Amino acid sequence: MKIIISGSSGFVGQNLIQSLSSDTTAVSNISLRKKDWHVYIPASADAIIHLAGKAHDTSNTSSSDEYFDVNRDLTIELFKKFLRSDIRDFFYFSSVKAVADTVDGVLAEDAQPQPLTPYGKSKLEAEQFLLSQTLPLGKRLFIMRPCMIHGPGNKGNLNLLYKVVDKNIPWPLSAFHNQRSFLSIDNLSYIIYKMLTDQSVPSGVYNVADDESLSTNDLVSLIAATLGKKEHLWHISPGFIKSMVKIGDILPLPLNSERLKKLTESYVVSNQKIKTALGVEKLPLSAKEGLIKTILSFKIPK
Repeated sequence: MKIIISGSSGFVGQNLIQSLSSDTTAVSNISLRKKDWHVYIPASADAIIHLAGKAHDTSNTSSSDEYFDVNRDLTIELFKKFLRSDIRDFFYFSSVKAVADTVDGVLAEDAQPQPLTPYGKSKLEAEQFLLSQTLPLGKRLFIMRPCMIHGPGNKGNLNLLYKVVDKNIPWPLSAFHNQRSFLSIDNLSYIIYKMLTDQSVPSGVYNVADDESLSTNDLVSLIAATLGKKEHLWHISPGFIKSMVKIGDILPLPLNSERLKKLTESYVVSNQKIKTALGVEKLPLSAKEGLIKTILSFKIPK
């Protein structure tokens, strides 16, 4: 196989290059930052995996135009190039945030999209354009909506939680009750490989998540158990916490309203559609197994 990846310098891209490369599969990267990126797209290949995009800025310092220029307009340009080529598959990495910023119950692919942020709106508008186009015979379009992806080398809220537990700092948000879906990079790599090699998987929109969801309190307990430490869960009034984090919206503190939302909201995502398409009952790693692998990677000295 011949695979082209945009955004290959990121966490997901680096892992996909490693997992997909083999004696029979050549993986190359393209940088869409170059003005002449068009000339680097080959006339034929098995797939383009489009990862490049502007991530959600939790500090809210980015302009709306930046999201639409990159996440929508650049995707449209690349897809038009794909349509004119002999490349078979196009993977667009969107996000569950293209559908909903908060979830009541379980998020499935048929939910009515109502994104609230420029990030989510730009991803959705890219999706809508792609889905409006007529695919030539033999081509496939996959719109991937992953939830929070993690794995060795990943940074973000998992790393923040790790540091809190590792330093024996009490977790002050245990009064918030939630359930969240996660996605290990190993499960994502498995899914992408199966889709590439199984021609029976139909074009469409696919949520991507691990099989089980966990609460943030479960995650804190899992980190503590993995590190051989005692968990410290503090039950502080959610109302008091919400009033205090407003200071973090003004000053550069570790906790602001956006981060509090990410750490305490419920966001459960169904992965049944993609498992049915692949003909699998379970993904290779359970949610806990994947998280333990990520947690252990934080212990390795940099």
